[in-house]
Amino acid sequence: MRTVITGGAGFVGSHLCERLIADGHEVICVDNLITGSERNLAGLEREPRFTFLRHDVSEPLFLEGPVDNVLHFASPASPADYLAYPIPTLKVGSLGTHNALGLAKAKEARFLLASTSEVYGDPEVHPQREDYWGHVNPVGPRGCYDEAKRFAEAITMAYHRYHGVRTRIVRIFNTYGPRMRLNDGRVLPAFMGQVLRNEPLTVYGQGQQTRSFCYVDDLVEGIVRLLMTDYAEPVNLGNPSEITVLELAREILELVPESKSTIVFRDLPQDDPKRRRPDISRARQVLGWEPKIDRADGLRRTLAYFRQAVGVGTPDAARS
Repeated sequence: MRTVITGGAGFVGSHLCERLIADGHEVICVDNLITGSERNLAGLEREPRFTFLRHDVSEPLFLEGPVDNVLHFASPASPADYLAYPIPTLKVGSLGTHNALGLAKAKEARFLLASTSEVYGDPEVHPQREDYWGHVNPVGPRGCYDEAKRFAEAITMAYHRYHGVRTRIVRIFNTYGPRMRLNDGRVLPAFMGQVLRNEPLTVYGQGQQTRSFCYVDDLVEGIVRLLMTDYAEPVNLGNPSEITVLELAREILELVPESKSTIVFRDLPQDDPKRRRPDISRARQVLGWEPKIDRADGLRRTLAYFRQAVGVGTPDAARS
């Protein structure tokens, strides 16, 4: 198979590139490197079935030859990134999705959209099921990301219904693992950078907001399974094991007993979701999928990566 992955130099995208190469695909990675990094692709430099194309998918994308799959993962995905790049975030969710769908339509390829749990906003339903329409502030600071992804889902379903494109939509919940950036503004790398630097772990509010963390290898397995189905409706992928941000801070402190870090509390950011936990009944039924790597193991693997990466950048305060 010949597979295009937009945003393939990012955290999740680069793991997908490696997985699909291992599965025998020819992979074309398309990324403008606004938040991705070619360092994430270092293991594929000598792979003859891998091609890197530096390109902003918000501009039209033309490729010669057949394409079997288009996976659209291009977008800033952390609060620090999409707050820094609100207009590129909106453009890649709208124009970029349109261009990626156009490529899939022209090549008669499967199309998979990387959506997000942020389409649920600050949810009033818990845990979040795919039939919940969400509680989103379209004009708040997070609206550039939330609404870009909601539009991306809408145009994806329009291409499926009107043009017959074989589309898939994955709603990705909090994911972690190697290749996350220390300064990407997400709570887990921020905590790990702070604990390794003996800095206070910054907890917002009282730390009672919850998250559910899925290790990246589990997520990639679910994405690959979804790609190969004929299921067009959105599918949640994430780990339903729910934990408060304060509990996460304490777990990370326990992983580094030599650290002198303490916990400090700051005001909660606007529109920060209070609870986040996926209902993965649909993934279990349609894909036969559920996460296998427990949080203790995943945190140890991720900490080993950050022990090498610490000092590369300064972690932002722990935003969700």
